[in-house]
Amino acid sequence: MTLEGVHGRRVLRLYHLYRVTVGLALVLLISSDLDEDLLNLAHAGLFRDGSWAYLIINILIAVLMQRPRHLLQVFSLALADVILLVALFYAAGGTPSGIGNLLIVSVAIANILLRGRVGLLIAAVAAIGMIYLTFYLSFSRPAAASQYVQAGALGALCFAAAIFLQGLSRRLQQSEQLAEQRAVDVASLEALNALILQRMRTGILVLDDQHRVVLANQGALTLLGRTELTGKILDPHCPELVRRLQQWLHNPTLRPQSLQAIPDGALLQPSFIPLHRGEETHTLVFLEDISQITQQAQQLKLASLGRLTAGIAHEIRNPLGAISHAAQLLQESEILEGPDRRLAQIIQDHSRRMNLVIENVLQLSRRRQAEPQLLDLKYWLHRFASEFRSSAALEQTLHLETSGSGLQTRMDPHQLTQVLTNLVQNGMRYSAQVHQLGQVWLKLFRDPDSDLPVLEVLDDGPGIPAEQLQHIFEPFYTTDNKGTGLGLYISRELCESNQARLDYKPREGGGSCFRITFAHSRKLS
Repeated sequence: MTLEGVHGRRVLRLYHLYRVTVGLALVLLISSDLDEDLLNLAHAGLFRDGSWAYLIINILIAVLMQRPRHLLQVFSLALADVILLVALFYAAGGTPSGIGNLLIVSVAIANILLRGRVGLLIAAVAAIGMIYLTFYLSFSRPAAASQYVQAGALGALCFAAAIFLQGLSRRLQQSEQLAEQRAVDVASLEALNALILQRMRTGILVLDDQHRVVLANQGALTLLGRTELTGKILDPHCPELVRRLQQWLHNPTLRPQSLQAIPDGALLQPSFIPLHRGEETHTLVFLEDISQITQQAQQLKLASLGRLTAGIAHEIRNPLGAISHAAQLLQESEILEGPDRRLAQIIQDHSRRMNLVIENVLQLSRRRQAEPQLLDLKYWLHRFASEFRSSAALEQTLHLETSGSGLQTRMDPHQLTQVLTNLVQNGMRYSAQVHQLGQVWLKLFRDPDSDLPVLEVLDDGPGIPAEQLQHIFEPFYTTDNKGTGLGLYISRELCESNQARLDYKPREGGGSCFRITFAHSRKLS
């Protein structure tokens, strides 16, 4: 095995400690009366000197060889240890001394650090040394001739310990490698999960019982309009979401209502799942952006309605035209009294409104593809304002303010005319509700942050209540009994088909502000 790992260095330190401990034990033995029988032997002096030598050499090795760089150093260490113990085995009188047991332990530890034939070579040196020195002792001590069996058994135990420890170490190393590989796989999987979690468009939050954010992915931060939420209490940052959470805790069977976390933000659908982590209970929050789903549903609804209206338009418009014409003839009658004339006017007004609804829906179903052209917005707006003023009523005033130069974009001029006409007429109508004179301001400038041309359509009317803001661009939503609820929806759709954006911004001092942010003047894809 290599000694680069923590396990290898730990075994080497234990090997050093074992040898120093054995050396200390031998020195204490020869320094006491316990070795009286050994000192009576012929090799007592050799045993005494060898014990001191064993201790001193192993202390030096333990100090100098902290982290060997090559296995050859470890092999040399094990071989020297076995040779020293074999010498002590001889000096102590062979197998009765018990030094052979120390040899078995040394061989076992060496085979943890050394693998294969190198480890078996250490076991072979120990076994051959014990058998040979037992044979050599038999010349000077005839009683040693009966120790061959014990010496052979000790040699066999050295081989058995070497083979067993090598097999066990191999399995342990394989288990360690497998554990390391599993740890790497788990870390990679965790990193992948974290990356997926951060790249998900679905917002994910984990809240504790105090509504403190334990985890928030980038999708949640984007949907909630925040840069950082981890570790913060959610209540001041998104009270509407906390309110939905409390309603869900009170009755988990009810589906939480959708919410809008930030003004002009996406419409979010929250869902909650309890998480049990030991004794703590956290809440997993999913935030789904349902704006696109709602928009797709509206598109399907309008497409179906457009196809239906296109199919029955002829059947409806003919009798509708007859009703309108009859009401007009009734109004022209000289014998018609005042109340009846008023009823005829109501019939004609509602006939016009029904015809307008049909025209708008047909326009949606037949809307042509946008054909963007390079427009100089300053020049184009001056021409639009001039044409509008020429046909406007006396009580209507259109103001135009432009600033900056090079304000160009690519947009279909016919669709831009339709959008501005709708916005200006709406502004005139609502301005006239508050003032005798209806006024609308057109302000063209370059946005300092995005460097894109921006056109604002402002009026001094009553403005739009806050509770209606999230619905003003929905089809068929209107607060005017004479409106169809399709004007703003069509205007936004036309802007988006030209890669522009139409938004509503409350105007300081009262009134409304509809802002068109145009696309860059480069060719649209």
